[in-house]
Amino acid sequence: MTIQRLLPAAIAATVLLVSGCGDDDKAGGLAQFTSAEKKAVASTYANLALASYGASVDSAQQLDSAIGEFLAKPSQNRLDAAKTQWLAARDDYILTEAFRFHGGPIDNPETGPEGQINAWPMDEAYVDYVAGDPKAGIVNDRADYPKITAKTLIEANEKGGETNISTGWHAIEFLLWGQDRSKTGPGERSLSDYTSSPAAQRRATYLRLASEQLVADLESVRRHWAEGAEQRALFIEQYDVALLKILRGIGALNSGELAGERMAVAFESRAQEDEHSCFSDNTNADVVNDIKSVRMVYTAKFPGVSGPGIDTLVEKVDAKLAASIRTQLDATLAKAEAFPATFETMIAAPDGSAERKALADVITALEAQGRDLAAAARKLGVKVNFEV
Repeated sequence: MTIQRLLPAAIAATVLLVSGCGDDDKAGGLAQFTSAEKKAVASTYANLALASYGASVDSAQQLDSAIGEFLAKPSQNRLDAAKTQWLAARDDYILTEAFRFHGGPIDNPETGPEGQINAWPMDEAYVDYVAGDPKAGIVNDRADYPKITAKTLIEANEKGGETNISTGWHAIEFLLWGQDRSKTGPGERSLSDYTSSPAAQRRATYLRLASEQLVADLESVRRHWAEGAEQRALFIEQYDVALLKILRGIGALNSGELAGERMAVAFESRAQEDEHSCFSDNTNADVVNDIKSVRMVYTAKFPGVSGPGIDTLVEKVDAKLAASIRTQLDATLAKAEAFPATFETMIAAPDGSAERKALADVITALEAQGRDLAAAARKLGVKVNFEV
């Protein structure tokens, strides 16, 4: 099955949006809706962002506590508990990803902490030892990094190359699981790395600081969406621009990022390190929760949040298209939840296999979904381009 080439995420985020009425806009674009209707959708989006980032902060704090307990008295049970909490917190974070790709609090080009939170792919040898190089990484480099501090980790992140990741989800993931050299399971970092290893204390300091920084970065994003926050108020008051940003976010995540960067690239390369959460083998859950994130923002459905979503506007201009998108979102999610194997198994499977086909089917479904999201945007007077 041929997988369509999609825009890299960085490019998609810059070309997704062209405001104004396009040739396909036969219903009056956003001008057909009242200010109150548009402001209500923008307000609901802000409430979704606040609630979902709040959930992410809460679970990241629980992860930080689990890591603290493990480091205070290392044991296999406590290491496993920290891993379990990483997986739970990761699910909550991925649900926030549809709030990206429009220069908002998470990825503002000047102040957004996204690069510290979820930068990827990661050269694990930049952080710690790998097979064949037991002295690799900041953990073992006492000459260049005599003391590991929060400032050290922040300044090192993406220094000298975009794969030089020193903070965020994947640095923590690697420090918990270690390098994944298995074809059938995740990494198996030894408990001795935190007990008897010559670098045990430095590794523990690194893990503790990386976890604390993750919580701080997520808290900073949540604050921008809180009631009374300047960025939240501006987003809602500029509701026409806000609606365009909402469309940009869900479109870029669905097509350029998830279908393209995170899935099609790995499908074609078959490389284990092209999977998103490769150390923990959690990529299946990442895919599922990214699809849920698109659906959450499009339909404005999240526990504790009520109000109109962008789908209510699409419903008014093209009820058939709106119904089609809702059906697609559910169907694509069901396909991802039914993956027959881990992501690394599926990308490595032979052509024609059930595993390979299952992965290709989700990529294809995301591409079709992206085309309908683009059609919905045009109905609202917004020109988009999710793919090439």
